Amino acid sequence: MAEPEFTARGVRIARWPRSLTRAGEVRIEDGRLALLTSYGSEIDSAPVGAVRAGRPWFAKSDEAVATVNGTRYRLTLHQDGDGDGTGDSAGSGRFLAALKRAAGRR
Repeated sequence: MAEPEFTARGVRIARWPRSLTRAGEVRIEDGRLALLTSYGSEIDSAPVGAVRAGRPWFAKSDEAVATVNGTRYRLTLHQDGDGDGTGDSAGSGRFLAALKRAAGRR
């Protein structure tokens, strides 16, 4: 099994208006984006070419929005794990950069 191109643990994954998990995992591996619960169950997955992601102007710096299979998810990628939302944008920025690299959009 190959090393994932991107993985983030402790991610809050929400589908408007409710939270699905507060300690989930986002993984980009073998050309697919997978959203997982804290127990490892798959919430949703899709080929990276079919995923739309970005950081809205109104979101906190550690948040990103991803549309997977037509469903919008709000991802909060805490850099330091404290969950107060005051971290820098490194977590969400790394996620967006890895998604673009995996999809071949440079």
